Amino acid sequence: MLTAGKKEFWFVVGSQHLYGEEALAEVRANAQKMADALNESGVLPYPLVLQDLAVSADTITSIMKEVNYRDEVAGVITWMHTFSPAKLWIRGTKLLQKPLLHLATQFNESIPWDTIDMDFMNLNQSAHGDREYGFINARLKKQNKIVTGYWEHPEVQQQIADWMDVAAAYNESFHIKVARFGDNMRNVAVTEGDKVEAQIQFGWTVDYFGIGDLVQYIGDVKDEEVQALMAEYKDLYEFDYASYSKEDWEKSVKVQASYEIAIKRFLDEGGYTAFTSNFEDLHGMKQLPGLAVQRLMAQGYGFAGEGDWKTAALDRLLKVMSRNQSTGFMEDYTYELAAGRESILQSHMLEVDPSLASSKPKIVVSPLGIGDREDPARLVFDGKAGDGVVVSMADFGTHFKLLINEVTAFEPEVPAPNLPVARVLWEVKPNFQDGVKAWLENGGGHHTVVSLNLTADQIVSYAKLVDLDYVVIK
Repeated sequence: MLTAGKKEFWFVVGSQHLYGEEALAEVRANAQKMADALNESGVLPYPLVLQDLAVSADTITSIMKEVNYRDEVAGVITWMHTFSPAKLWIRGTKLLQKPLLHLATQFNESIPWDTIDMDFMNLNQSAHGDREYGFINARLKKQNKIVTGYWEHPEVQQQIADWMDVAAAYNESFHIKVARFGDNMRNVAVTEGDKVEAQIQFGWTVDYFGIGDLVQYIGDVKDEEVQALMAEYKDLYEFDYASYSKEDWEKSVKVQASYEIAIKRFLDEGGYTAFTSNFEDLHGMKQLPGLAVQRLMAQGYGFAGEGDWKTAALDRLLKVMSRNQSTGFMEDYTYELAAGRESILQSHMLEVDPSLASSKPKIVVSPLGIGDREDPARLVFDGKAGDGVVVSMADFGTHFKLLINEVTAFEPEVPAPNLPVARVLWEVKPNFQDGVKAWLENGGGHHTVVSLNLTADQIVSYAKLVDLDYVVIK
């Protein structure tokens, strides 16, 4: 699996020297108990590491500088145990270049009315500290996430976990490299875009390679490598020979196996985590990559067809955010317009991500009406059911825009025996008419990334971190 590497988050707790060492010792102890309990909860996807108490401007500035320097630190979570004068935070917060979450909570769940005194009030004045700290972040326009509520409550821990996934994806965004095998599909508008601006704003590197560069890698794949991969296919998928002889069927699948090996080798050697293909640019190739692409997407690589580098990078980004669960490249194909059953059939020529499969996929060989090549092998399956989001990136010339639509996917009830590609069905929110209209009015493209593991709130959190225009349809 293509992972984003080891990550951790630093836990920075605000206080001040005014309360004396005895009080600060209790703050430290409570902060450690909280960090330990959150790590042991099993909810957080990444470890939380407690730092020195934030009691001076020098300490805070030093911590934030170190966060920027350490690649393994994906972000900062702050908590105001006591009042913490906001001027102490200005320099360090301005320097911070990683995502920031303000956890507005307190160590105790309830006020101990029988014993409460001024010592308790001074030590546990998170409500006071939150207002001071919140003000300075707002004034500094940090676009930080705020999670409120008692830290032991499951819903609060889940919000922290969701944000951690966003922060990890934000950091990975600056390491996303897209290899374009061939150029964009001719005459298509939505797949075009400003690659320089994308690197400035999102950190994405987009490189072009002639298809001959990949063909050379394909030619170097050894027969024993293909045979080993065929054995893996047999363990994971059903084999559907249909009207093909076993020999012809296996010949087609072996072509895709050689493509998978070659593309993965090419990407890994160049440090690429996403890629595109184009059925108009296949010189020297026997088939359009289908099964090969699906397999690589399942391993965490981002992808989009027709040279659509924006969607390929977005796919990789959301795969990191979702930890590659039920997330993948998609394309709007066909409407279902029967009253009360309005929905959209999602698919692609070949390349539908098997992380969305509801059951064991089968390998099918079938003709492809475009590309003028041999019949390619692909994985065929029905998509999962669940609530999620579909996301599209558009370049409007003056700025990028992210379209986010909440959807409900459902498993098809009617078989499609003549459809030789995977299919995913979903209903758009708030309803078909308004949802589709809003998508079109805002310039949403036909290439998207869908996730049944992420929320619109997580996508918005990322958009704010990179100052990206966005529209939410729900």
